[in-house]
Amino acid sequence: MAEITIYTRPMCGFCVRAVALLKKKGVKFTEIDAGWDAAKKKEMIQRSGGASTYPQIFVGDVHIGGCDDLLHLEQASKLDAMLAME
Repeated sequence: MAEITIYTRPMCGFCVRAVALLKKKGVKFTEIDAGWDAAKKKEMIQRSGGASTYPQIFVGDVHIGGCDDLLHLEQASKLDAMLAME
């Protein structure tokens, strides 16, 4: 199973929705609250290639994008295969 990381912030509906989908899928993931931590936000922006909106989601070293991107992968039936990558 791939290592999944999601950068979130408090009071973010998109973050809640993305986390809920990952939980529904039953995958383990690391959630990093970067909302009030300038160093974590900087890390997120650098790692994502400049994206500064929340959430930012990574499967291994692959940047998925945000909540909408995650949902599009799910709707296209591509998310399960991506989550199963080693």
